Amino acid sequence: MDMADRAVIVTGGASGIGRATALLLASNGARVFIGDIDNVRGQAVAAEAAKQELPVHYLEMDLTNPTSITSFADAVHAQVQRVDVLVNAAGWDSTGPFMDNDPDIWDRLVAINLLGAVRLSRAVLPPMIAAGEGKIVNIASDAGRVGSAGETVYAATKGGLIAFTKSLAREMARHRINVNCVCPGPTDTPLFRTLAERLQDALTRAIPFRRIAAPEEIAEAVMFFAGPRSDYITGQVLSVSGGLTMAG
Repeated sequence: MDMADRAVIVTGGASGIGRATALLLASNGARVFIGDIDNVRGQAVAAEAAKQELPVHYLEMDLTNPTSITSFADAVHAQVQRVDVLVNAAGWDSTGPFMDNDPDIWDRLVAINLLGAVRLSRAVLPPMIAAGEGKIVNIASDAGRVGSAGETVYAATKGGLIAFTKSLAREMARHRINVNCVCPGPTDTPLFRTLAERLQDALTRAIPFRRIAAPEEIAEAVMFFAGPRSDYITGQVLSVSGGLTMAG
């Protein structure tokens, strides 16, 4: 199996794309550590994996809290010598016109979608650098590539995550650490289902394939970047959106 004996962190692994990614990587041989603030869903995923005899462990983590991020990384490193793959899949959104936004929303968006990935990457990189290998896969969004009305600051955080991916890839290349980015389009996640039904319908109609993605389809793209088939690829951004965006 492609991920045999690999230690993997998946943030946001309690639901949606993170959950699908955690289960897929575990089914391909990885030992997966889920970091998520949702204790109930996180424990449920670990229990589901256990029934399938998959090595998935849940550890609570709050990406808005730097101390929580450090404690999570320390807890994982106490169980494995190093993390082979970090998947920064956690994300949060709040839709609405920019001029109606509460500034507290901006702070939360930046903390979860951008700084959470930055801080956790910094926490897991030293053992990767010492070993001279490792992979980081960031889950951004096509909103960060082309913009999205009603998600202006969300798009800004995802654009920042894309830039972070490319810049970190340049710095880490000398250590043979790959850093890449997956940009999903609209995907059938709990977050998507919080949108107004008319907005869900409009987004679905805008996709050339006329359907939103299943989380498992995004997970397959993450699997590609996490596994050995992408060993000579770094600093790249892959859109998985059913053709919604075709930007170069």
